[in-house]
Amino acid sequence: MSPSCTENRHGQPIGLPVAAWQPARRPDHAVLTGRYCRLEPLDAQQHAASLWQAWRHPDPALADDREGEARWTYLGGRPFADETGCQGWLRTMSAGQDPWCYAIVDPQDDQAVGMATYLNIVPDDGRIEIGHLNFSPRMARSRLSSEALMLLMAHAFALGYRRLEWKCDALNAPSRRAAERLGFRFEGIFRQHRVVQGRNRDTAWFSVIDHEWPALHAVHRQWLDPDNFTAAGAQRQPLATHRPLPDTSAGA
Repeated sequence: MSPSCTENRHGQPIGLPVAAWQPARRPDHAVLTGRYCRLEPLDAQQHAASLWQAWRHPDPALADDREGEARWTYLGGRPFADETGCQGWLRTMSAGQDPWCYAIVDPQDDQAVGMATYLNIVPDDGRIEIGHLNFSPRMARSRLSSEALMLLMAHAFALGYRRLEWKCDALNAPSRRAAERLGFRFEGIFRQHRVVQGRNRDTAWFSVIDHEWPALHAVHRQWLDPDNFTAAGAQRQPLATHRPLPDTSAGA
């Protein structure tokens, strides 16, 4: 018998009881504040102007990135053409409870420089996903972008979720690297999962579960320590090698 299951009175294997289980809480309007960034519940009127400007900047690492369009490739294409359209799209995205959207704010000038969301929020099962990630070039390879995701991870488990998911286009290598760097565990590929702009999308799935989180959270805190960064903000040691990540191979 596997240590991750038990038997019922019929001799059938069943999952272990979840002791004293209570549904998780939904995200609310709390602002998530870190050392290097702040996550504010998305407000289209407040954040649209700075997000439009941040998203318009081409990414110098990408070929022929006219007005920052390339970063939308794996999100199905940019759904607006100007600031007014950006505000309308943000208003639609933030109108409901799922997805639950955040603007990522740089406290140095209080400008929104990116966006992230919780989605597929299922409190009864304790399951939630991080997605709709759209970081401007200003956030690229910075402690600000890493901390934004770490704040979302920490908040999800603080709300009582048992499972935190990350899904991306299987061809989106930067997103897959980011998930693994943060400690998400690769679970496999959902083949022909979606049709996006008339193209096939296979989806890569990753997760972190609650018993893995305390050790992983400690790694995040250690990496974010100011002593791990130069005066210019460059990391002294990468997260993946800074300290060993916790062993996630064992079952609960």
